[in-house]
Amino acid sequence: MTKLISFPHLDNYYIPIKYLVEKITKQEVLVAPHITKKTLEIGAKYSPDFVCAPFKYNLGNYIESLEKGADILLQAGGGCRYGYYAELQEKILKDLNYEFKFVNFIKNNHVSIKEIYKFAKKLNKKLNYFTYSYYLLTTFLMIIITDKLNVYIRENIGFEVNKGSHEQVEKDFFIELSHAHSIIKLINLYFKYKKSYKNIELNKPSNCLKVLIIGELYTIMEPNASCYIERNLAKMGIMVKRYTTLTYLLLVKKFKLPFHLRKSKSYLKYHLGADATESIAYSLKHIKEGYDGIIHLKSFGCTPEINAMPILAKISEDYHIPILYFSFDTEDNTEAVKTKLEAFTDMLKSNKYKDTGL
Repeated sequence: MTKLISFPHLDNYYIPIKYLVEKITKQEVLVAPHITKKTLEIGAKYSPDFVCAPFKYNLGNYIESLEKGADILLQAGGGCRYGYYAELQEKILKDLNYEFKFVNFIKNNHVSIKEIYKFAKKLNKKLNYFTYSYYLLTTFLMIIITDKLNVYIRENIGFEVNKGSHEQVEKDFFIELSHAHSIIKLINLYFKYKKSYKNIELNKPSNCLKVLIIGELYTIMEPNASCYIERNLAKMGIMVKRYTTLTYLLLVKKFKLPFHLRKSKSYLKYHLGADATESIAYSLKHIKEGYDGIIHLKSFGCTPEINAMPILAKISEDYHIPILYFSFDTEDNTEAVKTKLEAFTDMLKSNKYKDTGL
């Protein structure tokens, strides 16, 4: 009997995740609806009051998927206390009388490749390690390509001459990515769209404002969770840099953590948990590279990032660099975010151009 599998949304990463799950299980995949205010309202209604916002977003996504007929739900959130939320989410959904199977891929608070294989093998008896490895490699390549192209977008979208150019190319890319299911096709797709982005006409000053975004991974990577803060900064003519991507979390993070601790030893002695150590390390790195400001994003109650904030305040004081803090939960902050960003941008301009007359 064919199963309908679903998982929570996370920006456009659903495309490679859907590809992987379909290929290794040979079952149908239901993509959870794109996150909206309604998703958060549903999740918040049945969540503990003081749980973090990603828990509420995910729970809302699960309920939306279950209402559309999903009978297997996947969970792969880890790195902090979120790695222990799967059991609670399952219990809440069972108490709401939904019938489903809940599969948790977290082992020792990290995503387990072995657990994914064991799950897929139960549904697809013909799956072997060679085939699984190929699909896994292809999925990683899809993620890497997406993240590499997004770096270029963040650095340049705010300076396009014809508004909407980057977004149109990005839309076309994701359509093609959904159908590029071989390594050769993916490599060709990367070079095709790398060229397409570079062909977009820009008016980018050499001394443009540059802002680093740091903080909690979900709030950074899911644009709805931060009220689309990156695109709002782009509209203000700001170059944006961030490191928290799925590529970084899955393939890079564990190798770079000791390096981050060494580089941050004047402020850190131990790993703070989740992405908080990176928040400190990358702040110090980009202050030295001449960035004009830092924006720190987190969900309400994110303990690792709360621990990072006093250290960031000390860094701000020591290096005289502005840091803007945002904490998101269930309320609609769109207008408040825009107002704070406008004020922050005005301050950055004043600091950077005060002696130039610009």
